[in-house]
Amino acid sequence: MLSSISETTRLWERVLTKLEQRLDDRNIFDSFFHGSYIYDITGNTMTVVVNSALAARLISTKYTDLLEEVVLEAAETNFKLLFLEPDEAKKSSKSVTSHRQEEIFKESFINPNLKFDNFVVGTSNRDASQAALMIASNPAKIFNPLFIYSESGLGKTHLLHAIGNYIKENRPSAKILCITSDDFFSEYVKNLQDGKDTTALRDYCRNVDTFLIDDVQFLTDKKKTQELFYYVFNDLVKKGRQIVITSDRQPNELQDIEQRLVTRFASGLTVQIKEPDRETCVAILRKKIVGNNLDQLEFDDTVLYLLADKFSKNVRELEGALNKLVYYSILKQTNHITIEMAVEAVSTMAGGRFIADEITEQKIIGLVADYYNMTPSLITGTSHVKQIVLARHVAMYLIRLTLDSSLKKIGRAFGGKDHTTVMAGVSNVEKMLKTDTGMQQAIKDLKARIKK
Repeated sequence: MLSSISETTRLWERVLTKLEQRLDDRNIFDSFFHGSYIYDITGNTMTVVVNSALAARLISTKYTDLLEEVVLEAAETNFKLLFLEPDEAKKSSKSVTSHRQEEIFKESFINPNLKFDNFVVGTSNRDASQAALMIASNPAKIFNPLFIYSESGLGKTHLLHAIGNYIKENRPSAKILCITSDDFFSEYVKNLQDGKDTTALRDYCRNVDTFLIDDVQFLTDKKKTQELFYYVFNDLVKKGRQIVITSDRQPNELQDIEQRLVTRFASGLTVQIKEPDRETCVAILRKKIVGNNLDQLEFDDTVLYLLADKFSKNVRELEGALNKLVYYSILKQTNHITIEMAVEAVSTMAGGRFIADEITEQKIIGLVADYYNMTPSLITGTSHVKQIVLARHVAMYLIRLTLDSSLKKIGRAFGGKDHTTVMAGVSNVEKMLKTDTGMQQAIKDLKARIKK
């Protein structure tokens, strides 16, 4: 049905648009449906307020069937419709979905693009991902609240919205409120400016089924807002409603937050999202590439590993670097993205450092691959083709020479090869350099590329 109270307005707007197209007489629409709105939804009954007693009688007798068909099209749910005139609505004590309450948290929004399906799970976030899915599958049945914390840009907001989307899809009648702590504070201030108390705001919050709040650390120093949040929190827990909170630090590290709130934050399940490891970053990039309908074969493996190495501290920056690289390739009008292009495209990112100034195993492998017209995966793979083995040995030699890396570390860069294999490869190149002018020229050219 509806994921939040504020969506009733948008639903009714869709209904009226469809109804206007279906009615033969425009005067009927203007006279009897103008100003109507959804007053309440209970089970499969939708109560609609219309502009007069005459409108309520006319619609009930002549247009109910048509309107129910239109509502089914717009909401994809069968509803029995009841119609009230304004005076009857005023007498009713119901307030859950009243038109007046549409103004509360009207910016509440669940991003439909942030789902569990497109959240890349790795060792750094597996606990948080599993906990979020458990909560979404069984709201208020397991852990309440769920408290997710991490540094900025590591995916906690994604999980928050994924929970909301999962519940929307599997429990259509659930009312979900997804806001930031700034939204909560702003709504509180708005009430004060309008000369109202916080009763309506508190009632609104306590009537949702799932309460999702992002970046709770921004309630710091807002004593009155914290007090309201404390009562909302208690109301929801008592009514068996699910609460999910995100923050940039764990509960006991929150500064200038009331201790009674900190205690409640820690009373459920607290999980951390850590910095993603290299393989998780590469998996994120691959999923982003596929999600944007791009061809993974256009990207050298070394490009993805370079980005993973430099932007692992922030997934948003990682994705931003990929976007910049794609844009750069469009400007260059090329479909093949090499390590040199990646270095050039994102050289001023990574916290202000120049990636181009940093030489890595992956950069050298990429340069050797380009020099020999191969892919990096061929060089780091297990092929025994003579030319590929030669390029592999050259890359090992240059890494050893340029970075002074241990044989074991070099072996890891080549898919976990034994240090004796690396030693043999390096020795082979050293031997060839004594007499082979072709090898001498290749090493000279590659050294020059590495220094660029």
